Amino acid sequence: MKKGRIKIRDLHKSFIREKTNEDLAALENFNFTINAGEFISVVGASGCGKSTLLRMIAGLEKPTRGDILCDGKKVEGTSPDRGLVFQEHALFPWLTIRKNIAFALKSSGRYNDYAHTIDPLIEKVGLKEFANSYPHQLSGGMRQRAAVIRSLAVSPDVLLLDEPLGALDSFTRMVLQDEIIRLWKERENTMVMITHDVDEAVYLSTRIVVMSPRPGRITEIVPVPMPYPRNRGALEFSELRTRLLKTLNFAADVERAKGLEPSTSTLARWRSTR
Repeated sequence: MKKGRIKIRDLHKSFIREKTNEDLAALENFNFTINAGEFISVVGASGCGKSTLLRMIAGLEKPTRGDILCDGKKVEGTSPDRGLVFQEHALFPWLTIRKNIAFALKSSGRYNDYAHTIDPLIEKVGLKEFANSYPHQLSGGMRQRAAVIRSLAVSPDVLLLDEPLGALDSFTRMVLQDEIIRLWKERENTMVMITHDVDEAVYLSTRIVVMSPRPGRITEIVPVPMPYPRNRGALEFSELRTRLLKTLNFAADVERAKGLEPSTSTLARWRSTR
């Protein structure tokens, strides 16, 4: 049986503003189930709680109310079964790529079990010649590849990706999207990705969660029935992209009604990524 099923029940997260002592809701009435082995993308306006949601699944943040369950067990802290990849690669600059991955295995207590996978993983993402290089000697795309496989090396049931490709150029981004899909299919783990790129969400995901502006709620859950590999130029791809942009434009209207500047609207953010 596959592992990595996530159940989110009545989730609410709020923060206290220091100056006013005001209770600020980031997420509210959030209910969602992610099946083991799914690839879920979460899209929504900046500040809608996407990264907060990911950090709570990882166990780095605690809900104000509600529960997150992973394979039936309540998430109450971090676990090597739930890996996390950030937008910035977060590799240790004083360690080579191979040693960065080895460090992740040692810190998770899984080095003896998975040390033999280090070099095969490095080779699979095209970094064999750079295994003994330091992060500053690699391009941005290479560093992100290394960050992804460092998290995969510990063989997590769930891999959480917080806009890991957001800072890359379009070509490198597409290459890494294909690499992520290949590794996901090979490992059959659960993937949850935060992205501001609608095309990326359609290209990668089995389902897409669209969130409303703060406090974050689920506006729509969009299944993506297209088989892999996906054709970005296909009519079905274009129709799904258009549907998502319309949903996000509605979210932008909600932002405007709240008095937010149009330049920060959801649709403007999405248009800037295309």
